[in-house]
Amino acid sequence: MKKLYPYIKPYLKFFLLAIFLTIGYSAFIAVAPIVEGLITTKLKDDVVDIANHLPGAKIHFDYVLKILKILLFIYIGNVACDCISQFLLATGIQNSMRDLRNDVQRKITKLPVSYFDSHTVGDILSRISNDIDTMSNAMQQSLSKIINAVLSIILAIAFMFYINPLMCAIAILIIPGSFVVMKFITKRSSVLFRNQQNALGTLNGFVQERYTGFTEIKLYGKQEDSIKDFYQLNDALCENGFKAQFISGLMTPLISFITYVGIVAVSILGAIFAVSGTITVGHLQAFIRYMWQLNQPLEQVTQLSSALQSAIAASNRVFEFLEETEELPDPEPAAVIDNIEGNVTFDNISFGYEHDKLLIENLNVNIKSGQMVAIVGPTGAGKTTLINLLMRFYDVNSGAIKVDGIDIRKMKRDDLRSIFGMVLQDTWLFHGSIMDNIRYGNESATREEAIEAAKAANAHHFILTQPDGYDMLLNEETNNVSAGEKQLLTIARAFLADPKILILDEATSSVDTRLELMLQEAMKNIMEGRTSFVIAHRLSTIRNADLILVMNNGTIIEQGTHQELMDKRGFYEQLYMSQFQHQSE
Repeated sequence: MKKLYPYIKPYLKFFLLAIFLTIGYSAFIAVAPIVEGLITTKLKDDVVDIANHLPGAKIHFDYVLKILKILLFIYIGNVACDCISQFLLATGIQNSMRDLRNDVQRKITKLPVSYFDSHTVGDILSRISNDIDTMSNAMQQSLSKIINAVLSIILAIAFMFYINPLMCAIAILIIPGSFVVMKFITKRSSVLFRNQQNALGTLNGFVQERYTGFTEIKLYGKQEDSIKDFYQLNDALCENGFKAQFISGLMTPLISFITYVGIVAVSILGAIFAVSGTITVGHLQAFIRYMWQLNQPLEQVTQLSSALQSAIAASNRVFEFLEETEELPDPEPAAVIDNIEGNVTFDNISFGYEHDKLLIENLNVNIKSGQMVAIVGPTGAGKTTLINLLMRFYDVNSGAIKVDGIDIRKMKRDDLRSIFGMVLQDTWLFHGSIMDNIRYGNESATREEAIEAAKAANAHHFILTQPDGYDMLLNEETNNVSAGEKQLLTIARAFLADPKILILDEATSSVDTRLELMLQEAMKNIMEGRTSFVIAHRLSTIRNADLILVMNNGTIIEQGTHQELMDKRGFYEQLYMSQFQHQSE
């Protein structure tokens, strides 16, 4: 609750007004049994007078009608207070949850890439959606009931004490007995509810991963394996949920049992007092009603126990996410490159995803402005890692990466990344028009400029064949265009952004051979005068590179032009000839 308070504070007036109205609601409920008892007492007295044939004995309906009017006012006031209180609580809670979601979204933008590499997308989505929804629903359902329960208990005890202190002393023994039961069960069920929320996050992560690779699952006939894995995770969620709900559900019958014992004891004592004339029948009736009013809020709290414990477990996961270590702040003042030339230097850098296990060690390379640099090597050699370091998705452990002689760690990340344009092997487009997707990297560009970029990327022709052309909407999954066409759009987007440094990570992998040749020509034009990094597995595509960096085990073992490396007859020549031989076969 302490961590949640900053989100509640701006809307505290709504919560305070709701509490005030809940007090009124509880007061009306507390007064009603006393007023109802007046009718019972009066009718009993009138019946006794009639039975004894006293002069003028009758049922005083005028008195009863007067009391009924008071009861009607009490009931209407009760309903009105409850309705307005619920409206105010809903306003305060939903606004608080909106602010919490906004903070979670802002947090996402500040987390390092390493966090997302080590957590499944489904689990992160579960924290943002399921966990916050669990908190919202629990607060909406339970907050007013808890406030009402506390007030009802206080008022019920006050009126019971007014009726008979001795009977009240016996009745309130229900409360400590109930709290002992609640504490005993809550201590054991809270761990189970935390396990339940974690199991839900794991299941969401599994579902997201499997549906992302649904085509591959069907292709390799792994449906049964996927179903089996789902059943295991679903059974784990079911088991944790059952244990949590069952243990928590024991509170209601146990507290009811304690209440029944208390009511029996008070009823016997109250009957003796009523016969002896110590209290009236109406007061005994009212006292029993207050006993039930004492039990009702206790039962409500126990019934809400599962929702509250789920909300506590969910809030722990949400605030755990909000407390994750953020990226190091940008330096102040930050270095700014006024006229970017595109010189890049890797100065004795070392890096490892784990500090005790270096992937790149003592790497040195100097790249001049306008050069096309190809990075080649076997899988796991560190090619993509090198690009991640250049973009500051990760920071080097030691050494420095410099652009035009300035350490990139002295620049603001946004300023640094604005220098680069990237086309990745895994394309990313969003639900919107083709034009919107092309202009994503440069929203100030005109429609004509976007069309020219599409032409340069050889995407113009296929776009014109689509319904509505550049205004065609890509669907939510962006699967109404082919993989190759997606790649063409991302290349056009990079062209339009007009970056100083280009990064192409297997950018032509999703297009056919004929289109690949066209794209190579287009990329040659766009790379003219720009520093370009090209990660390539097909070595035939980078023979014209100004500089080829051959990486293996995180180290640049060879560098030079294609011909220079072939003449060395080293690792590069083996890679190239193995591909050539494979293609010939």
